[in-house]
Amino acid sequence: MLNGKRITVVMPAYNAEKTLLKTHSEIPHDIVDNIILTDDASQDRTAEVARQLNIKTFVHMKNKGYGGNQKTCYQEALRTGSDIIIMLHPDYQYTPKLITSMASMIAYGVFDAVIASRILGNKALEGGMPLYKYISNRFLTAAENLLIQQKLSEYHSGYRAFSANVLESLPLMENSDDFVFDNEMLLQTLYFEFNVGEVSCPAKYFDKA
Repeated sequence: MLNGKRITVVMPAYNAEKTLLKTHSEIPHDIVDNIILTDDASQDRTAEVARQLNIKTFVHMKNKGYGGNQKTCYQEALRTGSDIIIMLHPDYQYTPKLITSMASMIAYGVFDAVIASRILGNKALEGGMPLYKYISNRFLTAAENLLIQQKLSEYHSGYRAFSANVLESLPLMENSDDFVFDNEMLLQTLYFEFNVGEVSCPAKYFDKA
């Protein structure tokens, strides 16, 4: 809890057995009230490891896709009565150490949603982001900013924090079940005129991520 706000971390997981423990160990448990993992029909021991860590775990018997997995995450998080919901990938590509900063920006009313940007700070390539991904990320972000008159540094980060009010206001169940979900959700957040902030997030690319 932070400033009287209950915080839930949700982790959409697929074959995250090898990185889940490391990710979980860096979550700031002193402020996080709930951790929820949704296993999207993984082929490894992701769900077993999650339960060993006392993470509230939901398992899809059939793969629902990246967007479909997030839908379950957000539905279950809202059922806990949480005020702030943070999506963190369990593949350790994003540092959990930013959770406190991201949650604070919402808990103290600065923003309604916060994106952890790998582009801010200009160290994405140093962190191992492949050049082709960096170029495509920058190109697509520039096009999206031009289209909707915004100035975000990145639209494609999978590390995000939202107030419960944002999640309850968006038509998430109408969105795609694949990777387009992230973009649809962020564009909807902006369309509904919620205030979106960013924090700089180091990029981490390695074989297991």
